Amino acid sequence: EFVETFARVGIPSYLPYSFYVAGGALGVENALKAAMDWKVRRNFRKGRREELGHQVIHFREAFHGRTGYTLSMTNTADPRKYQYYARFDWPRVVNPALRFPITEGELERVEQVEREAISQIKAAFVERRDDVAAIIIEPIQAEGGDNHFRAEFLQALRQLADENEALLVFDEVQSGVGLTGRFWAHQHFGVQPDLIAFGKKMQVCGMLAGPKLDEEPENVFHVSSRINSTWGGNLVDMVRSQRYLEIIEQDGLVEHAATAGAHLLKGLEALAADRPRVYSNARGRGLMCAIDLPDGETRGKVADRAYELGMVILGCGPRSLRFRSPLDVQVSEIDEALETLRKAADSI
Repeated sequence: EFVETFARVGIPSYLPYSFYVAGGALGVENALKAAMDWKVRRNFRKGRREELGHQVIHFREAFHGRTGYTLSMTNTADPRKYQYYARFDWPRVVNPALRFPITEGELERVEQVEREAISQIKAAFVERRDDVAAIIIEPIQAEGGDNHFRAEFLQALRQLADENEALLVFDEVQSGVGLTGRFWAHQHFGVQPDLIAFGKKMQVCGMLAGPKLDEEPENVFHVSSRINSTWGGNLVDMVRSQRYLEIIEQDGLVEHAATAGAHLLKGLEALAADRPRVYSNARGRGLMCAIDLPDGETRGKVADRAYELGMVILGCGPRSLRFRSPLDVQVSEIDEALETLRKAADSI
């Protein structure tokens, strides 16, 4: 019943395979395992004798988890999450994040950084020929700073993956399940990935995969026990997740996230205009919003003062505050949060 409900409410038709596991990072891990298996088998079929196809192109300021493979890609502002652990030397690419509002000058700047990122990706494919299994990115980088990308850049990643026989993986652990006003954040950008990882508010974690995997008939979804987990996708989680999905569907909470998020973003933009010495770079899709402060110290003071005023808010990146409200947050609650941030800014 859970899988049927998930398929109706949230699984896109272009991602027909699903795998469930305990933890968002393990969702990412198994997406990478599926990609590696696909690439190695493809290389063998092309005549390669050595086992190649284990590397993953990823981005600066990415956060993909704290487990084995994911540690090699996580590189956010807080080194406690990855420092001193063994990691692979996988290609890491410059991050072409937008700054808001998007002026003509900002557009020129980000297009230049996009060209740099694409050049680095092409170089990685040349230097590590046949050894790159996938490109992975968060459609909106979360812990790394709520970094937004242009649709054109994500579309370019799709093209690069196709041209170089690699899979495109979207990590939607934070951005998925309605938060951005679409069930999956990537649906804003007109790009269909080969794999996505999900977790957090889904209650059940895991990954979805598309038909490109079937280009290799003995992929992980067709060979028994290639991917598995003792406690993955447990029944209690599935029962809870099914009920959440039913409520999301019945109450129109994805659509609500879009309209409530527009109200939140408008309020953050007004806050930045009214308090420019404290707030800047208001940004968001749906309820996945954030705002910058001058530095990490100021952010800490504002967050502490907000807590004293009754509001819990988390940081992201080196100097941002991020909003992760429930999907049914009310406009009155958003207004209260905005007023709390205004008071917190005035107090420092």
